[in-house]
Formats: sequence, structure tokens, C-alpha cells
Amino acid sequence: MLGTFRDAFKIPELKNRILFTLMIIAVYRVGCHIPTPGINGQALSQIFTERGGVFAFADLFTGGALSRATIFALGIMPYISASIIFQLLTSVVPYLEKLAKEGEEGRKKITQYTRYATIVLSLVQSLGYSIYLERLGGPQPIVMNPGMSFRLLTMLTFTTGSAFIMWLGEQISERGIGNGMSLIIYTSIISRMPTAFNIAIRFLRLGQISPFVALLLIAVMVIVVAGVVVLTQAQRRIPVQYPRQVKGRRVYGGQKSYLPLRVNQAGVIPIIFASALLMLPGMVSGAIPSAGVRSFVQLWGNQESVAYNIAYALLIIFFCYFYTAITFNPVDIADNMKKFGGFVPGVRPGKATAEYLDYIMTRITFTGALALAAVATFPVFVQRGFSINFVIASFFGGTSLLIIVGVALDTVTQMESHLLMRHYDGFMKKGRIRGRR
Repeated sequence: MLGTFRDAFKIPELKNRILFTLMIIAVYRVGCHIPTPGINGQALSQIFTERGGVFAFADLFTGGALSRATIFALGIMPYISASIIFQLLTSVVPYLEKLAKEGEEGRKKITQYTRYATIVLSLVQSLGYSIYLERLGGPQPIVMNPGMSFRLLTMLTFTTGSAFIMWLGEQISERGIGNGMSLIIYTSIISRMPTAFNIAIRFLRLGQISPFVALLLIAVMVIVVAGVVVLTQAQRRIPVQYPRQVKGRRVYGGQKSYLPLRVNQAGVIPIIFASALLMLPGMVSGAIPSAGVRSFVQLWGNQESVAYNIAYALLIIFFCYFYTAITFNPVDIADNMKKFGGFVPGVRPGKATAEYLDYIMTRITFTGALALAAVATFPVFVQRGFSINFVIASFFGGTSLLIIVGVALDTVTQMESHLLMRHYDGFMKKGRIRGRR
């Protein structure tokens, strides 16, 4: 493994891409510590630490920038939300569907629309967050001079920061090692690891966690990471046979291939959707200080409540089927196979093949949805079972661990493709690492 990383720096192009990616990540991390004018970031961070809740969960994706209200407080999430929205609309709106089928030019237009939507979402979210900060009570004032001028300044700062992060991610995708937006989120989550490690060490020194429990937590984390890797890579391979054709003296076709159907076809998107919906009560409670709203939030907005976790799991299962139904079209796949003469052994081409693929995908999606719901809710059980901080428990499952594993596999796959293209060994001596796509 170490020899392979050494070989990566022997290739000038790959070396330059890696160094450029590291430079962009360094710029991003510096921006996560630049404070927004008019906000007491230290007092706000203390409130986030004491209260936790849904905003502590959202803070994971910004690398702590949200809890400090820095210029990168919104992170890359407005762009991710806009991308998901347009990905869903592409299957519903005929104009966007037509653009998606036009090739590179159509994709450029959709990307441009996504950028505009990112700016709009950033403006809306920054306005809501500024109002939330003005009404947030604490031992020290969070906002120095509340009012419309503060809200406009916060909207301008946060929106500019989100646009700049979007540009940084695009630069990594074009001139770096790829997966720019995913690497931005990956960096934000990884940056919380030192904090989680320091908290764990402090608990261990104070006797709040025994050495046996610490070793047990390490063993649990290894098992969970292995399970997430299996879930990310798992797929059902459908055999596809192509007929043999004789043209002149040459024989074409006749080979047997496989159609891979991923068990977790939706990835981390169901967790993101479910989390976004369940974060709404907490946001509403910040804008509408009412006793009825507070009681509703205590029931449905508390991550440790049974009602919250049941709703969380059910929403994840629902969005797994919803997103898979949008992104996986068995009719189109069956038509393409029929067009090129391919067929599934024992199944008639056309409608019967589409029904067979839909039957298989429906059942493996159920397994993947249950596994995804278990991984997503597991940190809550770890937090309550071992009485540890949420920052530590968040690395035992959920969106953070799925993103870490998925992005790491994709990045290794990107680097391995450069190495194999230049006749170097990959990261694995036996077999190849499969990316998520």
C-alpha cells in the first residue's frame, strides 16, 4: 500500500493533481475558521456543544463552521441539495429530461441551473439562520447588532462562501483527482475526528469510559466500518447473454456479461432527505417561540427519542424506494438490451425482462433499505448505550461514515486508474476496488 502511494508521486500528472487537491482543501479549511462579522462565534460554539440536537448533526457536514458561524457556515450542502432537486426533476420535467439526453452541452446547462438554485437556497438558508441567531438565547449575546443590516450582511457573507466552496469543488473535479464536492464533505467530516479523539481521551482520563469500554468501542467501529464497506460494494449480478454473429470470416458476440444491480442503489441520499425533513421542527422552533412548538420538537426533533428514530428509519426506507424508482428504469434497460441482442437466460426479451429486473431490484432494495436504516440509527444506540458524546458516536454509522467509506473508495479507484494506465500496480494485489458507480 505504501509503495503504491510512493508510485503515485512518480507520475507527474497524478502528482500535480494530488498536490492541487491538497492545496484546495487547505484553502477550504482556512475559510472554515474566518469569522462572520457581528457574531460571537465562541459563545455560539458553546451553545451548540451544550444543546446538541439537529444543528450539531448538520455541523458535521461543515467541519464545525456552522457552530462557529464562519463565512463557510452553510458548507457545500446548498449545492448538494440543489443537485438532488435537479436530479429528481430530470425524471419529471420533460425539458430537463431532454437536456440530460443531449450529452455534454445539456449537462452543462443543467449544471448552470444547479448553480443558480444553489445561490437561491443559500440566500434562503442564510436568512433563516440569521433570524435563528438573533432569537437564540444564551449566557452571552450571540449577535452584536441585530436587525435588517445584520441579516443582509449575513446573507451576503454566507451566500458568497457557499458559491466559493462550489467553485473549489469544481476545481478539484476538473484539475484535481476528481469527486470535488464529495471530497469537500469528506474533509469536513474528517476534520471532526481530532475533536472526537480528544473528547474520548478526556472521558478516558476522567474515568467516564473504562479501558474495556474503549476497546469495545474500537472493535464495534471496525465491525461497523466493515459492514458499511460491504453495503457500499454489494451488488446482485444479473447474467446477460449476447448472441453470436458471423460476419465474413470473423465471429462477433457470443460473450456472457453481467448487469450489476447495487443493493444500496440510492447511496446516502435517503439519509440526507430524511435528516432534512426531521430538521424542520428544530428550525421552526427557533423562528416560532411557542410552547406547543417546543413540545412538538421535544417529541419529533430530539434525536434520542424513540419517535424520532422510528420516523427516521421509516423515512429512510421510503426514500430508498423513491430514489431507486427514479434513477433505475428497468424498461429502458430492457429495451437497450433487446436493441443490441442481449437477453437474460430463461427470460424473454422486452416486457418480461423489465418485469424481472423490477422484481429483483424491489427485493434487494428492501434489504439495502433495512441495512441503511440500521446504519443510520446505530450512532444513537451507541450514544445512549455507552453514554458518550454525539461527536464520537457519529463516527459509528450514519451519513458521516457512509460518506467517508464511499468517498474513500471512489478516490482510491480514481488514483488506481491512473496507476494501472501507466503499468503500475494498484492498491490491491488481488482483485480491484470497485467504485460506488
